Amino acid sequence: MLSPLPQIRWYRIIPIAFITYSLAYLDRANFGFAAAGGMNEDLHISKATTSLLSSLFFLGYFFFQIPGAHYASHKSAKKLIFISLILWGSLAAATGMVSNVPSLIVIRFMLGVVESAVMPSMLILLSQWFTKEERSRANTFLILGNPVTVLWMSVLSGYLIESLGWRWMFIIQGVPGIIWAFVWWKMIAETPREATWLSEEEKGVLEQRLQKEQESIKPVKNYGQAFRSKAVILLCIHYFLWSLGVYGFVMWLPSIIKSRQNMDIITTGWLSAVPYILAIVGMFGASYYSDKTQNRKLFIWPFLLIAAVSFVGAYGLKGEFFWLSYALLVLAGGALYAPYGPFFALLTELLPKNVVGGAIGLVNSMGALGSFVGAYLVGYLNGLTGSFYASYILLAFAVLVASVLTLMVSKPRQLS
Repeated sequence: MLSPLPQIRWYRIIPIAFITYSLAYLDRANFGFAAAGGMNEDLHISKATTSLLSSLFFLGYFFFQIPGAHYASHKSAKKLIFISLILWGSLAAATGMVSNVPSLIVIRFMLGVVESAVMPSMLILLSQWFTKEERSRANTFLILGNPVTVLWMSVLSGYLIESLGWRWMFIIQGVPGIIWAFVWWKMIAETPREATWLSEEEKGVLEQRLQKEQESIKPVKNYGQAFRSKAVILLCIHYFLWSLGVYGFVMWLPSIIKSRQNMDIITTGWLSAVPYILAIVGMFGASYYSDKTQNRKLFIWPFLLIAAVSFVGAYGLKGEFFWLSYALLVLAGGALYAPYGPFFALLTELLPKNVVGGAIGLVNSMGALGSFVGAYLVGYLNGLTGSFYASYILLAFAVLVASVLTLMVSKPRQLS
């Protein structure tokens, strides 16, 4: 009989990881509120430039994924996240002090660069603490920082812009990242061996279990072999398309809602928060049953299919019935987020430890590129057509193809 794993890990690792990722996620979504809440008028930003600025973050994110993941995997995820938090908080606050578009362009790109290390570093750190049977839930608690942050940020941002303006919104939401960096450094342990709150027996049990998992994964010599595998290539394309759908939705949802006649920024904030309530429920459910059944794909593709159908439904309504269209967007948003835990659990189970960091970086970088394309193309289509309806078809197509690709990913034993 296997020795029980120490449950204290869930209380000592997960809350710190959750808050860290939550703070690092703020600037991805609050920019959409600033654009809808007066920044465009103050800085004389056109619709085309807004699309570029919304997407530039992800371009910076794209270029530095693999180097960051490699450093985290082979040296220190803890140190890299510490540095990233300080730089991120400083740049996020500086966004509220810009006076011209060129400065904003530089800051948005650099935000993506410094934040690119956080996600892969976190996934690598969690893989050193949680076993295969726990990993989807652990990843979900981390990635819950995404919808939970957008949930409270959507409401808070509306009030901050209404009372203090968009500049103070950025400053107030940026400073906590700098402060939290030092909490992170003090509280987190990189590996079980470094944890003072585990007994030697508990450390040994956990390390033995994790080592045994590595022995069951087919060896891969180097990054070149890993990156050429069918599974990694398919997951790269899959995550590109999925992220295109997610961030085309996240970055533009406030503007979609605000475009309704007589819609104020505070109401926009409340309505923009609702999809993320559904997302939280979906993420918990998908991760729990994914770990219970160990069938990762079954809890990925159906949710993406639901999102695609919802976008098509919103397109078909063409704004005729606002609340029905809004309900479909809520459903799409919830379904887009639900599979994150199973997806990243699947990725860490496909490859051995020596190359999984680079693979996470590669897949995540393709997601960042998809986010860049999604945020830009949705804005471009909105400006070109004068409405949001064409962008619904783009988002539906992207997540539908991603859903199909999920079914084509090989199981670990079939990796080649």
